[in-house]
Amino acid sequence: MDAAAKKFLGEILNSLKGIDYVKPEEIPNIDLYMDQVTTFIESQLAPSNHRKDGKLLTKTMINNYAKNDLLPPPEKKKYNKDHMLTLIFIYYFKSVMSISDIQSIMNPITDKYFGKKDEHLNLTDIYNEVFSLEHQETKNIMKDLVKKFTKSMQTFENVSEEESALLQRFTLICMLSYDIYIKKSIIEGIIDQINTDQLVENSKNTTHKHTNS
Repeated sequence: MDAAAKKFLGEILNSLKGIDYVKPEEIPNIDLYMDQVTTFIESQLAPSNHRKDGKLLTKTMINNYAKNDLLPPPEKKKYNKDHMLTLIFIYYFKSVMSISDIQSIMNPITDKYFGKKDEHLNLTDIYNEVFSLEHQETKNIMKDLVKKFTKSMQTFENVSEEESALLQRFTLICMLSYDIYIKKSIIEGIIDQINTDQLVENSKNTTHKHTNS
């Protein structure tokens, strides 16, 4: 691997190190108005917005999430900590899932845990548990990226230097895209199973009601 390739890989790895999740303790413990919500999201998640060509979560997006029952409605136009946690989940999911798929996985969670402050398990607990895996997962991704990068640099070795630089980066993008494609297919399969389980559960509940009526 030549110096230019090493420099390029180093820049990618450094950009990954700069990506972090929002800690629950960083979320204000007071209810926020819409402008405060979008300002907070923008300040906390801006480092992960690589293209810098648009807002991370706009007022229109948030209003639509509430209208479509993806986000529980605000109370007196204010959003609490559980709203913020839900929005952060939505932000990460929306780059790889449709709104309907996000609803399939988020609605059971918010229905059961949103606003449950005194229960044995609440939304903050779930958020902490999930994102406690973030550090190790980032390390795993970085190791896998190095392997893919090294393999891509071994392709198209018999063409000109200018061509190889273009084609090797294209190869890396293809490898990463295929990885995303496979994982997205797995996610969709899991969501399909969640939807099937929900249909079965709804059918059982309907049958039970009719039996008792």
